[in-house]
Amino acid sequence: MAPATWDECMRLAQALRAVADIPLTWLVVPHYHLRPERSPVMEAGLDAALGRGDELCLHGFSHLDGAGNGAGMGSGDRVRGMRAVGDYLLRNVYTRREGEFAALDEAEARRRIELGRAWFAARGWTPAGFVPPAWLLGQGAWRALRGSGFAYVTTFAHFHCLRSTGGRPAPPEPLWSPSLVYAARNRGGRLLSPRVADATAALLAHRPLVRFSLHPPDVRHPALVRHMQRLLARLLARREAMTKAECARRLDACRAGM
Repeated sequence: MAPATWDECMRLAQALRAVADIPLTWLVVPHYHLRPERSPVMEAGLDAALGRGDELCLHGFSHLDGAGNGAGMGSGDRVRGMRAVGDYLLRNVYTRREGEFAALDEAEARRRIELGRAWFAARGWTPAGFVPPAWLLGQGAWRALRGSGFAYVTTFAHFHCLRSTGGRPAPPEPLWSPSLVYAARNRGGRLLSPRVADATAALLAHRPLVRFSLHPPDVRHPALVRHMQRLLARLLARREAMTKAECARRLDACRAGM
C-alpha cells in the first residue's frame, strides 16, 4: 500500500471489519513506483491502525523490478534456456515487472531493505517482517534477508520464521500455507480465483495457518468482496485472526518449547 492505493486499501479494511474487527497486517511500500509523494492522511491512518493493534510490514521499496534479465539463453544449454524464458515470463508478463527483489544481488537487496527501514523509522515505525513484491525473492535477496533481523518473511506458499529459537543454529523450516488471493486484473481471474480460494481453504482445513492476501484492485469488484467476506466469516468460525508478527511470535514460542 502507498498513497496511490490508500483509498482502496481503506475500503478493503472496512469490508473486512464489516465481518469482524480483526487485526490486519498492512504491507507498506515506501516509494511506490518511485513516486516522490507523501501522504499525511495515509500516515495518520497507519498510526491509527497501529493504535488499534494492526501491524505495518515492509513491502519492498519501490515495487518495481528494474534489474536486468540476466545473460539469457546459452547456446548449448537447453535447461538454462528454459529457466531463462520462465524467469522472463514470470518477471515481465505475469507480475508486470513488479517483482522488485526477484533479481537483485545481495548488496542491492540489503541497500533497499535499509532504505525502507529508514523510511519507517523516520515515521516512528519498526517493521517486524518483510513481504517481497509479487512474492518473488532471488538468492541475493534471501541472503540479505537472513541477516536482516526481521522476524519473518512470507512468500506465496510459505511463512518463513527467520529467527533461530531453542538453541537451534539456523531458522526453522518454513510453514507451508499457500495464500488465499484474488486475481482482479482480468475477467478470467475474477471468475476463477474465488474457486481457487475456496479449494485452497479446504486444502488447509487441518493445517495450522490460513493466510488472506488482498490487493487494492480487489475492492473494485463487488463479487470478489462478497466472496472474501463469506470466506472470512467461515474461517473465523474455527480460527483466530492475527497479524503476521503475532503469528511469527507464536511459532517461535512453540518451537522454542519443543
